[in-house]
Amino acid sequence: MVGRMSHVDPALVDVRPLADHPLVSNGPTSRLRMVAPGSVTAGRYGLVEYHVAPHSPGAAPHVHSTFSESFYVLSGELTVYHAGSWDPFGPGDYALVHEGGAHGFRNDGDEWASFLILFAPGIAREKFFLEMAELRRSGRTLTPEEMTAFYARHDQVMVDG
Repeated sequence: MVGRMSHVDPALVDVRPLADHPLVSNGPTSRLRMVAPGSVTAGRYGLVEYHVAPHSPGAAPHVHSTFSESFYVLSGELTVYHAGSWDPFGPGDYALVHEGGAHGFRNDGDEWASFLILFAPGIAREKFFLEMAELRRSGRTLTPEEMTAFYARHDQVMVDG
């Protein structure tokens, strides 16, 4: 027989309906949704839903030194950079990129690719996505120095790939 608690704390469950946190444009070829930013998970992790249009770039190869990222493909075909090459990933495929691991993604396929990005710990990665989306929407181009500072602010170092 399992006992029941009589005073369950409703603050221990955080529900984030799609209607309250919809997909937003990230430029002409992608959309994203901050499913669970680090501020909601007490910094444990962050979860982003990402959609990339057919034959579109995503993220060029880069590394992070303070957090890991995982990619889980929901639909379409996502081309992921890892171990020095670009390989197609389909629905159900998963990749874990440890701190310092070079990775990137793009959509080389003929349909939209949808996937989840989980990063841990849950740093304020949503700031990176929000700033990047604003840059894409505005059409503003950063100088090389500004771009380096932008990436440094978000623990992202671009690498050859």
